Amino acid sequence: MIAASIGIIAALAWLYLIAGRGMFWRVRDDAAAPTPAAALGAAPTQTLPRERRREGPAPSGVGGWGLVVAVIAAREEAAVIGRAVGSLLAQDYAGSLHIIVVDDQSSDGTAMVARDAAEAAGASDRLTIIRAKPMPPGWTGKLWAVRQGVAIARARQPDYLLLTDADIVHAPGNLAALVARAETGGYDLASLMVRLNCRTVWERLLIPAFVLFFFMLYPPRWVADPRSDTAAAAGGCMLIRRAALETIGGVDSIRHEIIDDCALARRVKAVGRVWLGAAHGTSSIREYHSWRPIWDMIARCAFAQLGYSVAALFAMVAAMIAIFVMPPLLLLSGSTFGMALGAAIWLAMSGVYLPMLRFYRCPIVLAPLLPVIALFYTAATIASAIQYWRGRGGQWKGRYQAAMP
Repeated sequence: MIAASIGIIAALAWLYLIAGRGMFWRVRDDAAAPTPAAALGAAPTQTLPRERRREGPAPSGVGGWGLVVAVIAAREEAAVIGRAVGSLLAQDYAGSLHIIVVDDQSSDGTAMVARDAAEAAGASDRLTIIRAKPMPPGWTGKLWAVRQGVAIARARQPDYLLLTDADIVHAPGNLAALVARAETGGYDLASLMVRLNCRTVWERLLIPAFVLFFFMLYPPRWVADPRSDTAAAAGGCMLIRRAALETIGGVDSIRHEIIDDCALARRVKAVGRVWLGAAHGTSSIREYHSWRPIWDMIARCAFAQLGYSVAALFAMVAAMIAIFVMPPLLLLSGSTFGMALGAAIWLAMSGVYLPMLRFYRCPIVLAPLLPVIALFYTAATIASAIQYWRGRGGQWKGRYQAAMP
């Protein structure tokens, strides 16, 4: 009876996830659509309700394309920032693009590497490097750096700001496609979950599931739907209208947030439209050589995602175990019905995982391991809560940015 009850609960949960949660598992490369040419002079394909609609000026850049200023907050990023800056300077974009790198107290020559990359591209005049000021109370480190970059960018009166990370290598057409997406869809914030590095054994085992769980939590279809309250963005690549950022009060409005990308999306969606997609050609080159840095990535912010709520933590752990871990365990129940149901659910969840594994070009034989991977992420979330309770929450580049009041 117990095995049957657990199986039925898990089966109902998976029926909802597969059919009723925005088809989150149908991942695809969204970076190439719509075509950049469609952006010029095209009206938004969808509109907000009248009370939330915001009319804005057309892009002021060359030939109708907007002026974009990319802001990169960089702290100890000498190993990767050169390729990131080089990829931005190589963008096939008909408008104007300027890059601002905010060197956040780096000691590894981050600024010099960025400068050398611009010189190698023959575009030193398109790069501005500033040294971040000491962080004041009430801010997280990355957002304080971003805020300073945005302040410098404002003097150029850009149509859009591209908030991107120092480890992101942009495909040549990425910026044009993002601007096209924003223009044709009337989006105030267009964000891409870039392709994370997935070459080592640990990356292949853990990274695709990380993206799957992110889209499960924030289905892209729901994010783009103005009727839904779901809002999210991927912080590595976010294109935002300058007017929208100013409307919400700038970066200052989210200055204390650990999960700053989703916080920004919530603020923007309250006054406009948000879009989230996945990219294959634009990618992160940050490498994870073991399970530990992936664990630390989750432990840094997972408890913040739960609102630092003990009740939410217990509910999340219970849900993860019931949905992912219990179905395979039903095979040991001795109940014919429970074993059959457990096997069917395990097969279904493996099928849900296959599109993500294909997107990341990982062996499909990894699909049945999803329950074990889910257990890993559940444990990392518990570790996130423990770190917070110990006053070591929100670690980013050597800083602890979330502590108990």
